[in-house]
Parts: sequence; C-alpha cells; structure tokens
Amino acid sequence: MNSPKTRIHLLRHGQVCGFESRRYNGQADVVLTDLGIAQTRSYAAQLKEFPLTAVYSSDLTRSAFGAGLIAENRNLVPIQDIRLRELHIGAWEGLTWHEIKQRWPNEWQARLDDLVRVAPPGGESLQQMAARVRLVLAELLAKHRGEEIALIAHGGVNRVILLDAIGAPLTQMFHIEQGYGCRNIIDYFNDGYTTLQLLNG
Repeated sequence: MNSPKTRIHLLRHGQVCGFESRRYNGQADVVLTDLGIAQTRSYAAQLKEFPLTAVYSSDLTRSAFGAGLIAENRNLVPIQDIRLRELHIGAWEGLTWHEIKQRWPNEWQARLDDLVRVAPPGGESLQQMAARVRLVLAELLAKHRGEEIALIAHGGVNRVILLDAIGAPLTQMFHIEQGYGCRNIIDYFNDGYTTLQLLNG
C-alpha cells in the first residue's frame, strides 16, 4: 500500500476486580486488579517505541489509567471521551449472568436472539453503542490523518472497531477475542483500504 495511512493502536484495559465471575460491568467504574495494573504498564512500555501523536480513552478509570501511562513522558495530554464507554447495560449493570437469567429470563432470551438490536432494560443495544463508537472513530481518523495514535477502550467497543475494520457484521461480535490488556493494530489508508496488523496481542 502506497497510500498514506493512519495507524491506531487499539487496547483493552487490564483485568478488573470481579473478573472471576461472568458479570456485566457495563459503565460501572470498576477498578483494576494488581494484574490489571501490571498488564497496563506492560503495554504502555511496549508502545514507547512508536511515534504516537495522541492518546484517547474512555473516561472510565480502567481505561483512562492506561491512557495516562502511555501519554507520560511524551508531552501528550490523554483525551477522555464518554462515547468510548463500554455498552450501557442498564438494570443489569454489576450483575452476574446467572442473576440476570433468574430475574429477567424473557429479556435475557430476547437479547440472545437478537444481540444487535435488543437492549437490556434501561440500557442500549449493540447497534446504538456501535453508532456512537463509529462517530468517534470517524472523527479521530479525520483529525489524525497520516498519524499514529493510541485508543484504550473496552471489550465491546474494541470488537465493534475490529469488526468494521475487517468488514464483518455486528452479529459476529463474539467471534473476536479481546483479552484483558490486549493490543490490536489497525492501519487505515486514505484510499479507504483497512488492514488489521495485530489482533488480541
């Protein structure tokens, strides 16, 4: 590819407290475990070799912490954007999958049947979340054309960006893994071509 490119280092926050249970954290501001902090420090160190011009994150602590570390010693101010928050899970926030299935069996099944369009009670659908994330991404690509930036977000947010990068539908959401503290690299070329250079690294 000879076309100029914009490179995004897309990261997921590190391990969070309560990770051992299948739980929807959603937009709750849960904190990182000691391992989560170590994972964040690790990818911040890995990114030192790259000529980043900007660092963006969700405003939730688990993501903003990583943005702060990456921006250190670069004369960069990390920018937090509320639109990069994880899927708003509404009344299910903070509950385990088991608790949700017990209390909202019909709503749980309806969402399983249509993950893209059905929202949990008081929350947002995957389609709605994708719309806000795509808007942010478009703004960043326009603002940082030809540059290299870092974006620290969440499992759901990252999957939307990655699916779009490879031209896959939102229905394939869980066909992509995003482990705690993982790193992805996506190159966006000015001619509209996109390549995924690293996945769940």
